[in-house]
Order: sequence, then C-alpha cells, then structure tokens
Amino acid sequence: MSVSLKRIYDRLFAAYGPQHWWPAHTPFEVMIGAVLVQNTSWQNVRKAIGNLRRLDLLEPHALYAVPPEELEELIRPAGYFRIKARRLRNLLVLLVEHYEGSLEATFRTPLAELREQLLAVNGIGPETADSILLYAAGMPTFVVDTYTLRVLARHGWIAFDADYYQLQDHFESRLPDDVQLWNEYHALLVRVGKEHCRKRPLCRGCPLEELLPPSGPMEPEE
Repeated sequence: MSVSLKRIYDRLFAAYGPQHWWPAHTPFEVMIGAVLVQNTSWQNVRKAIGNLRRLDLLEPHALYAVPPEELEELIRPAGYFRIKARRLRNLLVLLVEHYEGSLEATFRTPLAELREQLLAVNGIGPETADSILLYAAGMPTFVVDTYTLRVLARHGWIAFDADYYQLQDHFESRLPDDVQLWNEYHALLVRVGKEHCRKRPLCRGCPLEELLPPSGPMEPEE
C-alpha cells in the first residue's frame, strides 16, 4: 500500500505533538550531544553534558584545552567514555584548528562540503554528521536511524535491506526542503519507534497501526 509521507507525519504529529528536539541550549551542545549519544540513552548524555556545563566547558576552545584523561572522566556517564573522548577530541580539532572555534564560520560552509569534513572525522558516521548538520547548523538534511528503517519497512514502504542513503533519499525526494519539518519528522519517528516499533513490535494503539498491511507488520526474510 502506497502511503504519502505527509499522511504519516500528520498522524504522528496529531498523536504526539511537537517533540522539541534536539534538547540542547546551544548549537555546540547539540554537536557534543550527537557524539555522546552514540550507543546510549539521552538520559546518560544529559548527565555528561551537565558535568561539562558545571565547569563552563561547553565552548570549543575551552573543551579543546581539557586533557584527555580529564575529559574521559567528565563524560563517563555517557558510556564508552574513552572512545567518545577521542571522538570528541577529533571533532574539536576540526572546529578549533580548521575554523578557529567559530561555529558561525563552520556553518557558513556549504552543506555538502561540511558533511564531507564531518564524515572525515574519525568516529563520526552519517547519522551523527547529519544530526549536527540538521539540529546544530539548521541545514536541510534528513536524519535517519534504526527506528526510521523499522517503521517504514514493517509497513511495507521500504525494503528492510535499504541502506542509510536509500532511506534518506526516500524522505528528501518526497518532502519539501523544510528544515523544521525534517527536524520534527525525525523526532516523531524516534518517538513512535521507542513506544511502539521496538524490536518486538507493539502495534496496538500505535498512530500508524491502521496503515499496516492486512497481515500485520512485515518482518525481514530469513
């Protein structure tokens, strides 16, 4: 069954309302959070960012000056703290050494060029790069994740083996070039994914339940 992405969005928005995502005070905090949230919950990230805020370190030059061992301890609540400290450091090198710590200069870079620079940072993959571009820089790129694929594939709207870029193109080619819409859409997909489209689906009461195939949620072929 072919269903427009606008219809899906309208159902999710009617059920959940605005998600106010990304939950951060500044664009730099969004960038830090995008790295720290890898493989952990936002609750844990909030604790780590709180540690940085208490020491007034949520500024590129200030965080760049923190010794690696100290940074590891500060972000320990986010898990995988040694790996994430290295990834943060790699991102800070780009910001401070290439852009002199100026987010304004960073975000003046054309989207495709900045995305390429972010992906060249060790530890930053497509989802993290696009989260920075959309939520921190306000650039039009659609963020997709595991929930996005699961929701669309279980309804039969995309193949289970679609890769990141196929899934991203599915949205970007069918929706108006609207940063606010893409921001809200991704957040709503995360919400329905967490509440209903889990590893074991909980379809009852889902805003998208009526859009499932007659046989129920689809599953990948063995």
